[in-house]
Amino acid sequence: MLLAVDGAVGTREKVGIMADREYSSYQQKVIKRFYNNRDQMDEQRLGELVADLYLASDKKKLKLWESAREVMLRLGVPESRVEHVVQKADPAILAEVVKDVQRGVIKKPAKPAAEASTRSSES
Repeated sequence: MLLAVDGAVGTREKVGIMADREYSSYQQKVIKRFYNNRDQMDEQRLGELVADLYLASDKKKLKLWESAREVMLRLGVPESRVEHVVQKADPAILAEVVKDVQRGVIKKPAKPAAEASTRSSES
């Protein structure tokens, strides 16, 4: 299938491809559940990254540290601490961050009010 966008054959306009898509009600529910549980998945992923970093080769560690940075920021870890952990590149320090997140020392970002009200009406 060839696409014609602004006279160019075979190219796609990157902006708005997903926004124009209509999802079925089932797909909408799956997407909603994914984002409702994202913080739990991120917490688990950060723990898995600790183990992966201990076992990874030097080449793979760079990508794993970048993933760890993204997950920590999504979990609400202060940016200064994220930078410190990534700069030191020590999985033991990252493990301490995981413990703090699990104990609730690091507070996860609050969910938007619309999302919280939707969640309470489903219960």
